[in-house]
Amino acid sequence: MVRSAGESEKLDPGRWITLVIAITGAFIVVLDNSVLNVSIPTIVRELHTTLPSVQWVITGYALTFAALLIIGGRLGDAYGHRRIFMIGAGLFGVGSLVASVSTSVGELIVGEAVIEGIGASLMMPTTLSILSGTFTGRERAKAFAAWGATAGVAAAFGPVIGGWLTTDFSWRWSFRINVIVAPLAIIGALAFMKQGAAPRRRIRIDVPGAVLVASAMFVLVFALSQGGIYGWWQPLRAFRVGSRMLWPATWRVSMIPVLFVLSGIILSGFVLLERRIERTGRDPLFEFAHLRIRTYRYGLITAAVVAMGQLGLSFVLPIFLQDGKHLTAATNGLWLLPTGLFVIVGSQIAGLLTVRFGTTAIVRAGLVLYSGGILLVLRAVSLNVTAWDLLPGLALYGFGIGFAGAQLTNVILSEVPLEGTGGASGANSTVRQVGSALGVSVIGSLLTVQTISNATSRIRAATLPAAVKADAIMGVHRAGSGYVPAPSLSPADTAVLRTAIEHGVITGTRVALLFAVVIIALGGLVSILIPGQSRRAQEVLTVPEYLESIPGLDATEAVLGGEL
Repeated sequence: MVRSAGESEKLDPGRWITLVIAITGAFIVVLDNSVLNVSIPTIVRELHTTLPSVQWVITGYALTFAALLIIGGRLGDAYGHRRIFMIGAGLFGVGSLVASVSTSVGELIVGEAVIEGIGASLMMPTTLSILSGTFTGRERAKAFAAWGATAGVAAAFGPVIGGWLTTDFSWRWSFRINVIVAPLAIIGALAFMKQGAAPRRRIRIDVPGAVLVASAMFVLVFALSQGGIYGWWQPLRAFRVGSRMLWPATWRVSMIPVLFVLSGIILSGFVLLERRIERTGRDPLFEFAHLRIRTYRYGLITAAVVAMGQLGLSFVLPIFLQDGKHLTAATNGLWLLPTGLFVIVGSQIAGLLTVRFGTTAIVRAGLVLYSGGILLVLRAVSLNVTAWDLLPGLALYGFGIGFAGAQLTNVILSEVPLEGTGGASGANSTVRQVGSALGVSVIGSLLTVQTISNATSRIRAATLPAAVKADAIMGVHRAGSGYVPAPSLSPADTAVLRTAIEHGVITGTRVALLFAVVIIALGGLVSILIPGQSRRAQEVLTVPEYLESIPGLDATEAVLGGEL
């Protein structure tokens, strides 16, 4: 990234308060992705609705968020990142208020999935752009380390906070917190954030491109997240919107493959449109020219792959602890709490080490820690596992997030021109969302298939009455790891079935975690393609310094000759 000499000389005196405001915005956005998971059963009872309906609250938030991230980032480039951040925070607060007073699942979907989702898609990429434009050199690495630690802690602490609020107060406080925090973030932005230099020319928003990319991301993330529900190839259930049947379960092919093809067609149209806009010198929504920057190109690929593998532990381990180890949701959250603490420590250490070794080296080290942590957890998985047995693996895993998470974002944005950081930040968040959705789908399917296969094999081999076996196998295929033996069974038969399910969960967990290690290792291989950064490359150069670094070019001659 290149700055003018004036920008380099005048450091923003309120930059550290700006950092606090930005990471607070990131915190509530990431927290909203995870805080409601443990509250679902309570919401189902209080709103007198069904589990699939409430799941659409969380799925809808993820869909809206993923679909609009690139658009939110580009709006920041065009109208100012501070302004878009405040608008996003305002929408986020309004959506939280609607959700907190909702009396039906429909109102909850409008507040959380729609209004909050839109607000989050405006806030998240602008927080990254604000940090990228506010900090330089060594301070920049520390700022991204703090941002990464906050995002990691929000993801790790979400279930703990959600369980505590739901148990001791109300699930509605998961939203009321945002109603309090969002206005404070807006006030802080007005008081302390720099407005930012206006773009050299007015950037026009590419509306057709926005429609295409939002549609493509919505369809793609929907297909990835719902494939296990509606069937990857054969239909498992009908797809309805309200009372209208859109895809019957009797058709020969599920709608999921069709949606994948549709998303591919829409994305192809988006790429063709954006390339044509670039060739004509107009303002594309996504600047494909930035993909020529190797740190950006390979950084995005690494981020997508790592996001896919990261779900191996954060998605699979809670299921094992609740369905295999039979922990409560609150105890589950406490067992996983150390992960967030190690994220904080790891991110701060990473921010300091970037000065010595460079951000690219720290990212690669983080990926090694990621893999090592999951392998240690995999080794510890058993029915007799304790929190202390998991601690070494969770420690390495948390350090891996702290090292690789934020600094990978730093690498991705390091060479993107300042006026394009909004779109680039949106792309960074989008590929992570798509990677996460793909990870949940693939790793979740592996967990389910292996659990059912191993459990049913054990049930068939057990000395149980034929009728009990048949009913149990049918129940396992229907409920997976959540299968509960019928209360009418004898204690001996119940114990046999519980043992079969527990061992099935253990097998499924191990296979899913091993796959996650392979995926993260693949991300490590991709990261080798990211250029290393020297200590000088980590510092943001002024324009004269940048020109002087070009062999054979005299800075004064370049400026006088109009090359600048």
